[in-house]
Amino acid sequence: MSGVVIAALGTWAFGEFAETVMAGKTQAFDDSVLRWMGAHHTTFLDAAMLEITALGTGTVVLMIVCVSALFLGLTRHRYSALLLLVATAGGIGLNLILKLFFDRPRPNVITWGTNVVSSSFPSGHAMSATIVYSTVAYLAARLFKRVWARWLIMLIAAIVIAAISVSRLYLGVHYPSDVVAGSIIGLSWAAFCMATLEAIQRFAKREAPEVQAAEKPSPEHVPS
Repeated sequence: MSGVVIAALGTWAFGEFAETVMAGKTQAFDDSVLRWMGAHHTTFLDAAMLEITALGTGTVVLMIVCVSALFLGLTRHRYSALLLLVATAGGIGLNLILKLFFDRPRPNVITWGTNVVSSSFPSGHAMSATIVYSTVAYLAARLFKRVWARWLIMLIAAIVIAAISVSRLYLGVHYPSDVVAGSIIGLSWAAFCMATLEAIQRFAKREAPEVQAAEKPSPEHVPS
């Protein structure tokens, strides 16, 4: 139930935020943040941010998804594996649609630190990182019984997502509003997928006893 609520609120928040961004109301803030980032570049940070932003590229994200899905499949968590694959594929498709719809030009405030090809809003790196890392963390946390271990996994995922988002700003290829929007809609989609998994598993558990009862022979048919 909480996943559905988060998905609904997040989708509404994204719509409201996107309207504000497209109206130009965040532009001054967006530009000022990028200028501040540009004024604080160092050789070390340049190299570090390129490494961090690579964690959100398609190749790395798909590798994480494939390895995680394979592990879940081999450990007989087939619904979890399917959730991860559907969440990732759906997120990629949704991001492409949103980019085409809004078609916001990339920032031209500071020199880019990496190459980009698509439009700017919402950030694909922020969105895919939020979907994949939060979903993987959620599925991993379900395997642990201790609450502190679950929260630790979710915290690590949140730090990775935040670091990837900041790297896109540092490299000058996204506005802050781009990464915020990507994170919001990414979390909304991930929450919807998680809620769907919970519903499927509850339905499967409820159906299993009924199927077993139907297959069990009645007393009068039990051979003597």
